[in-house]
Amino acid sequence: MTPSKKWYKFIIPIVLVCFGCTTENFEENVGSQSLTKQENFTTSRAGLKSIGSGVMMQAFYWDVPAGGTWWDTVEGKVQDWSNAGIDAIWLPPASKAQNGAFSMGYDPFDYYDFGQYNQMGSVETRFGSLTELQNLISSAHNAQLNVIADIVINHNSGGDSEVNPVNGQSNWTDFNPMSGKFFRSYNDFHPNGIHNNDTGVFGGFPDLCHHQTYVQDWLWKKTESVAKYYRDSIGFDGWRFDYVKGFEPWVVKDWKNEVGGFSVGEYWDGNASTLDWWTGQAEASAFDFACYYAMDAAFDGNDLNRLNDDMLWKRNSMRAVTFVTNHDTDEIYNGKMLAYAYILTHEGYPTIFYRDYEEWLNKERLNNLIWIHNNLAGGSTNILYTDNNEYIARRNGYNNAGLIVYINNADYWQERWIETNWSNTQIKDYTGHSNWEPTTQGGKWVKIQVPPKSYSVWAPK
Repeated sequence: MTPSKKWYKFIIPIVLVCFGCTTENFEENVGSQSLTKQENFTTSRAGLKSIGSGVMMQAFYWDVPAGGTWWDTVEGKVQDWSNAGIDAIWLPPASKAQNGAFSMGYDPFDYYDFGQYNQMGSVETRFGSLTELQNLISSAHNAQLNVIADIVINHNSGGDSEVNPVNGQSNWTDFNPMSGKFFRSYNDFHPNGIHNNDTGVFGGFPDLCHHQTYVQDWLWKKTESVAKYYRDSIGFDGWRFDYVKGFEPWVVKDWKNEVGGFSVGEYWDGNASTLDWWTGQAEASAFDFACYYAMDAAFDGNDLNRLNDDMLWKRNSMRAVTFVTNHDTDEIYNGKMLAYAYILTHEGYPTIFYRDYEEWLNKERLNNLIWIHNNLAGGSTNILYTDNNEYIARRNGYNNAGLIVYINNADYWQERWIETNWSNTQIKDYTGHSNWEPTTQGGKWVKIQVPPKSYSVWAPK
């Protein structure tokens, strides 16, 4: 969730504060391509694909159909996604929120109600019942897919009004969930006896205080904490932390160190240096918003030189989760397939957006790029050429031959001589966009081509 959410009407300004962090004592969450697939990511549940061996699917979009059918819809797709090369699915916030059957989950009320209690105006959530969620997760696991939970712990919504003695004001901070777990009062939010605020407040909602031991216990430390309940009772395998600008990075680090699992934060910032700082402090991955903004400028703004911009994957590919669009942005813009060709041939852990895959773009073309990512896109990256309309890069290979990707934003065919890693080797375009099958020279040079407004990906035949 971000300040761009469609149902939020206002935002309180964010004040950033840098706090100290704890020492590192748990497994790395790493990005993708400089190591082997197996070494890059880990999964704590036997029988599942290693996270990072393939591609993540964001298995929802903003305002998916209400009526409690979404878990069933996704369950019907998990095997096909796995067959295509997906290794994890990211679900929307699964527990009961203030808006009940109409909520997308980003206004959480009862972290332990997955559609089994009659509160907030409904029994089921917008997405379905507890049983349907469990069936979905079971089917995903049977398809060897990890399931990533969307965790919203910056703020809560739906509490009753009570007076906060710290400031003498009435606030909606009295939470009495029907699950009987994690009751909350004014002392668990800001302001309280510890401090008035942390790094940010979202939308005027009650802002959880993660410095309170009671809050830490219920969120990740206790045997029945939210984190352990999600992992052990519901079956989630990893975490996507919402709006991490709203609390200090040590919260994500402590959560991950307590319960394990792949972790990625939504730190909405286009500055690669800032993203790199956050991933180091949290010891977790982050969505590469720097890459997102550079691609938007490159493909929608018709200047592929912008792909030379600083990005998180260039600073630390082992922490970068790349994406073309998500539930907050979910726009169709020019060159979206070119953007997918970019993230699916470059370093980082790429994410596919549900509507792009299932509704808006060519699924066969996306499946081809997923295959290329999983089988050819290894090793470090060298950018070979850029101008307004052309971009060529080489992946140098790791336990595979690597590849050359050629992206063309012009309205006509283009061709160029480039230096490969292969001498006297016949190569081909694995996208099928070109029928050339040239042989590289002894000095590794070869001429390749690319169609208008398209891309080609070259590797040994």
